[in-house]
Amino acid sequence: MPALDTNVLVRYLVQDDAAQLAAAKRLISRCVAAGATLFVPVTVVLELEWALRSSFGFDKNDVLTTLSSLFSASELTFESERALEVALHLFREGSADFADCLHVALATQAGEQPLWTFDKGAAKVSSAQLVAKG
Repeated sequence: MPALDTNVLVRYLVQDDAAQLAAAKRLISRCVAAGATLFVPVTVVLELEWALRSSFGFDKNDVLTTLSSLFSASELTFESERALEVALHLFREGSADFADCLHVALATQAGEQPLWTFDKGAAKVSSAQLVAKG
């Protein structure tokens, strides 16, 4: 199964480079026409969220909408898809950033709780706990 890197998804989503957008569309169309599902590693989703927010100014609602659409695309298969869905839910409902929500979701999926952290924002996510200083 072919896999996609962050930069291909970014070009496809933000359409900021016409040549790369055309190449991404051709690649995706060719794979889909051949009956292939495209694999997206969990690290690509993490980097994608960061790039959309930090480089392209997506706000939380834009990120939520974009990731939700990707997760429902039948052409894509995601590594740790259930953890990604849980992370998206935690991100939607809480104040922690997406990366922290994903860390918690992956640890929980592995049956390893709590996720110990010095990050006060991350500690607000259920199954995360703040490490006491001192």
